[in-house]
Amino acid sequence: MFTKFEHFAATSLMGSSEEAPPRQDGHLQFDREWEKLAFGVAIALSKQGYFEWEEFRQTLIATIAEWEATHELDDPDWDYYQCWLATLEKLVVATGVVEAKEWQTLVAQLLDCKGTTPAITSQ
Repeated sequence: MFTKFEHFAATSLMGSSEEAPPRQDGHLQFDREWEKLAFGVAIALSKQGYFEWEEFRQTLIATIAEWEATHELDDPDWDYYQCWLATLEKLVVATGVVEAKEWQTLVAQLLDCKGTTPAITSQ
């Protein structure tokens, strides 16, 4: 069950199809386990005050635009959650949650869904 913040965060992405997460039958659609984890990490870090949700949303829009500028719109390599992950990387490194090198290790674990996720302490 969503808290008020989680509901706000998820529904704030539903404004345009460009930034909206994939959905199936009205529910968020995650095809790979790591997508759920990345989604949850972004919401949790914002909720804990590491970055504003609107900053995440705007960075996601910009990240998608960057991808679109370098690819054909019907490129089969399009992956919404890869853009989500790139956005998360930009913000966690910029805000000092983790350093870039540590992020690469965490992402490797996330994409393999192996290992334990280290606890991130609140500010």
